[in-house]
Amino acid sequence: SSSSAESLDRLYPAVGSSKAPRKRTTSQCKSEPPLLRTSKRTIYTAGRPPWYNEHGTQSKEAFVIGLGGGSASGKTTVATMIIEALDVPWVVLLSMDSFYKVLTKQQQEQAASNDFNFDHPDAFDFDLIIATLKKLKQGKSVKIPIYDFTTHSRKKEWKTLYGANVIIFEGIMAFADKELLKLLDLKIFVDTDSDIRLVRRLRRDISERGRDIEGVIKQYNKFVKPAFDQYIQPTMRLADIVVPRGSGNTVAIDLIVQHVHSQLEEVRAAWAALASAHQCHPLPQTLSVLKSTPQVRGMHTIIRNKETSRDEFIFYSKRLMRLLIEHALSLLPFQSCTVQTPQGHDYEGRTYSGKQITGVSILRAGETMEPALRAVCKDVRIGTILIQTNCNTGEPELHYLRLPKDISEDHVILMDCTVSTGAAAMMAVRVLLDHDVPEDKIFLLSLLMAEMGVHSVAYAFPRVKIITTAVDKKVNDLFRIIPGIGNFGDRYFGTDAPPDWSDDEDALST
Repeated sequence: SSSSAESLDRLYPAVGSSKAPRKRTTSQCKSEPPLLRTSKRTIYTAGRPPWYNEHGTQSKEAFVIGLGGGSASGKTTVATMIIEALDVPWVVLLSMDSFYKVLTKQQQEQAASNDFNFDHPDAFDFDLIIATLKKLKQGKSVKIPIYDFTTHSRKKEWKTLYGANVIIFEGIMAFADKELLKLLDLKIFVDTDSDIRLVRRLRRDISERGRDIEGVIKQYNKFVKPAFDQYIQPTMRLADIVVPRGSGNTVAIDLIVQHVHSQLEEVRAAWAALASAHQCHPLPQTLSVLKSTPQVRGMHTIIRNKETSRDEFIFYSKRLMRLLIEHALSLLPFQSCTVQTPQGHDYEGRTYSGKQITGVSILRAGETMEPALRAVCKDVRIGTILIQTNCNTGEPELHYLRLPKDISEDHVILMDCTVSTGAAAMMAVRVLLDHDVPEDKIFLLSLLMAEMGVHSVAYAFPRVKIITTAVDKKVNDLFRIIPGIGNFGDRYFGTDAPPDWSDDEDALST
């Protein structure tokens, strides 16, 4: 029919169509729990290293793998095997099943009687899929709808995902749109015998989705099988790799993993290049250092002294934090205002001209600055970010975040106690930008920073204000600030740091 021909024309380009080869690119990466636990490690679905260029934009896009194939062909199992074999810490698995369109009342009735075709391209929201995948590919946060297969509807709540080193997009129509195809760096078709797919679908729909056997077979014969023959099977010719027998083909999976690893190698030296790119430049104008008065110098002498007791370390650190917070607040925007004194006279004063102030602490050292912020900002909201460094790769990784709603309208005080290379501080800033906080409304506060960290943050994000009580010139081979302060979190909380930990809290927490 003409409508079928139009659908097919929309779905995929003609074989042999000439187009310039796309450059293979790679990239980096909370709201989802660990995706997979292997014998070696846990693979997370959120978080990403902050590999950004000197303009603060992402220098590499995520590597996107498209997994297509018929219903119950084993696409999710193949995706899981690829993730485990890749052994990279941050992977996003995006399922096309999340993007079924919202059904009308009539379509809901059809679905309840197994008379609605969920295996047709028109059943999917391709516009939302493409917009979501584009943002993920750029390392931005996205909202993913949650689809309920028992009620055939989207749930009210959505889940949040972030970009990652690798994005795996799987679905029966993964290759069924021209614009979608452009976003896929590697296309894999999982080819499984139709009898096996039918048995798997029967088992899944009956046990997991509460369907009866007659309804499943009716739907399969009326919609699933014809759709596979018309829309899915023809897209096999678009695939870069065809995996016969699905998850049983370990040779094909090994080949895929080797290819993806070759694409990810480019990012290994990116951080080192960024960290050293501006070391000969003068300190940036966005840096504000608390005036080194005899009092400030005296407190630094106490907290830097390795012989200082924990009680004294905590006491004088808190004093410095209070001065640092007060100094930072003086840099916020203020406007003139007139008030009347109790004596009935006007007073020309100043008032904060923003909407609200939110504090965000980088766990765990950053939370030690929260009391000082609360002491001077009434009803301040507090968010938290947990960033730790992968001991194998040296890359900072985002493990957890909790931010207040509508944070995009606030001035944000981003808090941590030491900044060495600036790696995790950049990640934290990027997370705030992902949540639409304007760059010029972010204030990065730290008791002590190294020049390297100042340069890295300032040149990546030139409108972020950097505020500290002191800047030390050097960082040693273990990324410890020299002369430094030691591991702030361990000295404050009374815990022992492993000998190879860096000066930054929890191994590069800023």
